[in-house]
Amino acid sequence: MLERLGHAVDFPAGQTCCGQMHWNTGYQAEALPLVGRFVEQFRHAEVVVVPSSSCVAMIRDHYPKMAEEIGDARLIAQVSELLPRVYEFSEFLTKCLGLQDVGAYYPHRVTYHASCHGLRNLGLGDGPLSLLRAVKGIDLVEIENMEQCCGFGGTFAVKNADVSSAMLAEKTTAVLNTRAEACTACDNSCLMHIQGALHRQRTGVRTVHLAEILAGSEGEVL
Repeated sequence: MLERLGHAVDFPAGQTCCGQMHWNTGYQAEALPLVGRFVEQFRHAEVVVVPSSSCVAMIRDHYPKMAEEIGDARLIAQVSELLPRVYEFSEFLTKCLGLQDVGAYYPHRVTYHASCHGLRNLGLGDGPLSLLRAVKGIDLVEIENMEQCCGFGGTFAVKNADVSSAMLAEKTTAVLNTRAEACTACDNSCLMHIQGALHRQRTGVRTVHLAEILAGSEGEVL
């Protein structure tokens, strides 16, 4: 989709995890080298576009503190210089490029889940929905309690499985009540969690990342 809009896209093969799993689980020493790895891989990029709001939240909220903890003045400066060029996918389209209609076509009934990191940490607001509303052929239906957490929360789903499952049940019920063919979001972790429940219930409803919908064009089999 970005190439369709005229942008040159590079995918550095040496990139790794942003370190959020390590950091949030208490393995902070193991997370620290990943800050340097991220800078090494992306510091020469004009813009870094990330299709995961939770990763962007990790980078923005914790990388400056982590670099300071290492005490490496050079890394502190590099993180500070790079961060203004790091965008979540929908944020890049709406806030950086000022776009709403990206020429997408997706002839399906879709509902949108507002993931916690995008909503609360990044303040994406109505941006993703504005992109969806401009998609040709889409039947966009609003989910009840759209802003309610799906219950994943990374290792929260493992450490607090019963609570997580109860939250997930509420979310999947809300998805099914929309009679949507697909549920979309800006974070694959939420989509993975929701898809697991939808699949186990044999609902036939699928999850798709926002980027997949916006990449659709007329003439393709979707």
